[in-house]
Amino acid sequence: MNSKRWHWLTAALALAVLVVVSYSLLLQGVPASAALNAHAPKPAVAAANPRLAGAYRFQKGGWTYVHLQGTPDQIGYQHGYLLAPEIKDAFAAVKLEDTHTSKHNWNFFREAAHNMLWPHIEAEYQAELKGIVAGLNARGVKMDLDDVVALNAFMELPDYYAPWYDKQHKVANAPQRKVVGHCSAFVATGSWTKDGRIVIAHNNWTGYMDGERWRVIFDIAPEHGYRMIGDGFPGVIVSDDDFTINSDGLMVTETTISAFHGWKPDGTPEFVRARKAMQYAGSIDDYVKIMLDGNNGGYANDWLIGDNKTGEVAQFELGLKAYKVWRTKDGYYVGSNFTSDPTVTKLDTTYNVNDPTMSPNARHVRWDDLMKENKGKIDVALAEKFEADHFDSYTKKEGADGRTLCGHSDVSAKGDKGWDVAPFDPMGAVQGKVTDSNMAKQMTLIARAGHPCGENFYAKPFLAAHPQYDWQAPELHDMIAGPWTEFHSNQQAPK
Repeated sequence: MNSKRWHWLTAALALAVLVVVSYSLLLQGVPASAALNAHAPKPAVAAANPRLAGAYRFQKGGWTYVHLQGTPDQIGYQHGYLLAPEIKDAFAAVKLEDTHTSKHNWNFFREAAHNMLWPHIEAEYQAELKGIVAGLNARGVKMDLDDVVALNAFMELPDYYAPWYDKQHKVANAPQRKVVGHCSAFVATGSWTKDGRIVIAHNNWTGYMDGERWRVIFDIAPEHGYRMIGDGFPGVIVSDDDFTINSDGLMVTETTISAFHGWKPDGTPEFVRARKAMQYAGSIDDYVKIMLDGNNGGYANDWLIGDNKTGEVAQFELGLKAYKVWRTKDGYYVGSNFTSDPTVTKLDTTYNVNDPTMSPNARHVRWDDLMKENKGKIDVALAEKFEADHFDSYTKKEGADGRTLCGHSDVSAKGDKGWDVAPFDPMGAVQGKVTDSNMAKQMTLIARAGHPCGENFYAKPFLAAHPQYDWQAPELHDMIAGPWTEFHSNQQAPK
């Protein structure tokens, strides 16, 4: 063998070893820069890929913890690079769900991302989104900018934009769908909590196909604005089920407004406004102002907000044509996809607040009962129990179903016609998060992957029993519950 060929083979082998070792170290939680430096001189690696400096990931309690830091471009690149396998997998699930439920092909969503959303995304977040694409491409994932923007809008485009588009363009045989709400949550303060300070909790309701993948804890230290820690979906720049703490003491979560209608095509995407609000808002007023600026009506929510500096909590019900803010230093607010303001209900929804059989209304009753029964005792431990609650306030019976705070619509034989949920729909509570003022001061939260009650969902027997959901078979996975697990900002990999 000639010397040139020998040197070529040696170099190729060394490169292969570097790639395998680097990825192995990344999975173990070693900083990305350290992983890349494992078999190369430090200056050479830093010069080759400085955007990974300081970023890392690790696994704990069924979650993937990811630390991102730096400029928007760096944060995006780190996000795309470190989570490339998860983003590729999540993207496949989102494409399947969005195209099936809307009856539009993926090009419809790409065009909306390119022509409608992108021009209304400010430069900071455009740079971050471009960084995600670059990080993905560096790991061999062939997604482009339109794919990534559409992925970030996966809570907006199929349920808000697509129905609006179908109506505007009189699309024949368009599916008649209502916005199905997501999540159960509360925030309490003053005489309602054990120590008189804020307690906030949330469980994410969504389809199990997406929900099984909603297992990322993001710790983000941006160049500008406040540091943030919260849960999130792979490839998305905001929590999207929205449970986040920032370093100025703001604690935020939300629950979706059911049966919402409306869209403003020249507005700012919700995922951009929500990310900006978490990054730059230092008060309840700041948060409301940022969310109202350029409101496009996408992913309309009741936002539950706590300000750790003042002990004040708020409910911010944000429609498109109307909104309302309630606030107190001694009280509570709950969310389960109902509307509270009559004007929002009338102008922005077709929601029936008087149907007790509907999941949002039944869970609303249960929330109020739990708050009143536990006044003065509410703390993190009780919040975990609330998130796992299986009491149906309509039937007055114990047992998980689509009306319990910890939702299990996959076992509900009748579904929920008023809420547009079909029988045995594989959706419900897919994870939970809690924190309080003391923990939030330390940028700490507790999270549980999978059903907050700890029950598991198994895809194969479910699909065998309910073949009407066979369309989900390529992407519907088992959803295994983890333990309640504590996370904090700047956390390192467990040893």
